[in-house]
Amino acid sequence: MKIVTSREQEVLENISLGFTTKEIASKLYLSSHTIISHKKKLLEKLSAANSPELVRKGFQYGILSFATS
Repeated sequence: MKIVTSREQEVLENISLGFTTKEIASKLYLSSHTIISHKKKLLEKLSAANSPELVRKGFQYGILSFATS
């Protein structure tokens, strides 16, 4: 598996929390186009077909973890 960048990880974390592209862009002070580009790269790197699979693989590969509070 290829390593994801810290920005890609931020995008993936926000996707896993249910935020839309527009919301993520606003939150990270980036354009929606940039978020879409990061998501496309993530889909490629993790060999995922869609967002739910992307999130599943994020957990599977240890990129995402359940928050404990």
